[in-house]
Amino acid sequence: MGTTASQLAKDSLSEYQELTFLTKQEILLAHRRFTELLDRDERNHPNPRVPMEVILTLPELKSNPFKTRICQVFSTSEDKDGSLTFEDFLDLLSAFSDSATLEIKSHYAFRIFDFDDDGTLDCGDLEKLVNCLTGETEDTRLSSEEMRQLISNILDESDIDKDGTVNLSEFQHVISRSPDFVSSFKIVL
Repeated sequence: MGTTASQLAKDSLSEYQELTFLTKQEILLAHRRFTELLDRDERNHPNPRVPMEVILTLPELKSNPFKTRICQVFSTSEDKDGSLTFEDFLDLLSAFSDSATLEIKSHYAFRIFDFDDDGTLDCGDLEKLVNCLTGETEDTRLSSEEMRQLISNILDESDIDKDGTVNLSEFQHVISRSPDFVSSFKIVL
């Protein structure tokens, strides 16, 4: 299903519309933005990849504290380098679109916050999540006691089965009680 970066076939466009939460115009804009990230010689490659460092220069991702994790989660690279194909890029934009369902958004948010990719949010994941949100400077970093207390509070609220971690269904339960999650979990080109 790969397409050359310089043109997008009508059948590919229709297929992308069926497989994503994006409109025709959003897909065409995404294609243009993706193509702009490629070197000239890569534009005629059948299925080019944009390195994560280049993706992270997009203004829409530049200030997101989870930008590296976002690329890692949506990348299909066998090298696990966070590079994205056009289809990876569309998947990312689709999950973060206004039209994506709560289930899709919460699934990807969970994957982004699951830093060790073990299928649960444990204390280590929660600490990294908090550090991403608060910044990791001396001025913003929580003390060990503050971090321990915050993680304990998060687990008290979220860990329904009391196994010391938050699984996907527990995470989705918490998210379902957060009315602003869907509107805040978005990236718009």
